Amino acid sequence: MSFDEDIALDADGNGVIAAGWETARGPHGGYVMALLAHAMERAAGRQPRSLTVHFLRPPAVGPVHASATVERAGRGMSTVTGRLEQDGKPVALGLGAFADAYGGPEVGEVPMPDVPPPSPDQPPLPGAPPFTDQLIFQPRFGAAPFSGADTSVVGGWIGFTGGRPLDGPAMCVMADGFYPAIWPRLTELHPAPTIDLTVHFRAPLPYTGPLLARFSSKLARDGYFEEDGELWTADGTLVAQSRQLALLLAA
Repeated sequence: MSFDEDIALDADGNGVIAAGWETARGPHGGYVMALLAHAMERAAGRQPRSLTVHFLRPPAVGPVHASATVERAGRGMSTVTGRLEQDGKPVALGLGAFADAYGGPEVGEVPMPDVPPPSPDQPPLPGAPPFTDQLIFQPRFGAAPFSGADTSVVGGWIGFTGGRPLDGPAMCVMADGFYPAIWPRLTELHPAPTIDLTVHFRAPLPYTGPLLARFSSKLARDGYFEEDGELWTADGTLVAQSRQLALLLAA
């Protein structure tokens, strides 16, 4: 199945959580977000610029229903809410701003780190969950998970193995594509399900080719941690920024 088939929705918003996107605690959060983003983008008819999704419960592989409401359609920007349900229960709620580019000054920059380019041969990832089979996944930042490192940074090259262009829904997967940035600091597995994920889309889409992603975390407290992400195109353009709050459960 292709990614387009995995996020397909009929005219009434009916779709399927596809097999192959599993993590240790249900389907991959970025993929679930992509399904809802697809419905919301279709309703807006514009590119997402900011999209936040809250995850209420992990869905299972099987039928889902996505609905989107255009709360306001202005001349330059549309505000859309979205709801993803399974078996009559909400699993994700979204709020997004969809807009074309505005004219304005360009100030500042976020330089892309200097790292080796993606390799044509991706080495195997021992113990990786099934969803990584869908992705180019080549680490370039940070220590290995559960190695007791002194920094909370992960990332590297990420994209679709088939080279599919990266549009709004696809970017949701990329923004949640790596293992949690807090994991290298730990010495054993602690599940880390996402509570909410926000993606800011900082350049025109779609983009073809893998992205360089870097994710970092500063604090885990009371069973929660935050994670910030930056994603660049190969030519150094910052294409997206992300932030999520996630749980850090007992081992």
